[in-house]
Amino acid sequence: MTATEQDRGGRLPRPDASAPWELAVLGDHAPTNVRVGRPLPFNDSRHLQAHQFLIDEAYLLDAQQYSEWLDTLTEDIHYFMPVRVTTAAGAGFDTSPGMAHFDENKYSLSRRVARFATEHAWTEDPPSRLRHHITNVRTFACDDDAHLIVESAELLFRSRGDVNEAALVSCGREDLLRLTDQGWKLARRTIYVDESVLRMQNLAVFL
Repeated sequence: MTATEQDRGGRLPRPDASAPWELAVLGDHAPTNVRVGRPLPFNDSRHLQAHQFLIDEAYLLDAQQYSEWLDTLTEDIHYFMPVRVTTAAGAGFDTSPGMAHFDENKYSLSRRVARFATEHAWTEDPPSRLRHHITNVRTFACDDDAHLIVESAELLFRSRGDVNEAALVSCGREDLLRLTDQGWKLARRTIYVDESVLRMQNLAVFL
């Protein structure tokens, strides 16, 4: 195991390997920036800005202010959540190539959001009660100053209705943030859910 693999716990793809998002249907348009070097110190201004971006985003998602959330995404966003599979330790992969719970660009994400405003959004009418818990944030520089790679862990609590049991989704995320004239925006998100079989009834919400 290389130092990079050990630093990442062996769970996320190496920068010099084919990342799952590179094999996605919509991944051909995705930005290809990768991390450079060790994690930034927690008192680095770039880390603090990235951390604030994630927390502000979580509040938007909790409040289901999805139109405002779309404004925090770049036009070439790739939003990807591969299907996890259980494999032997030496297999070298733990996602299923070509299969994803989410494989989205800006247009498809905007169509999902637009559907919430229609009378056909039965999965979110009445809306869920959501809480996105974000932790374990680490930030990495890229080969240019306009991008950052940000790792985080997320626990989503979702409750809907009065009788159904609440659901939890645990995942790790690898984000690419881009500095624009409007501040930092999300240019790529890869979500590594911690279950191979999701127990949530549907994925009509965002992680």
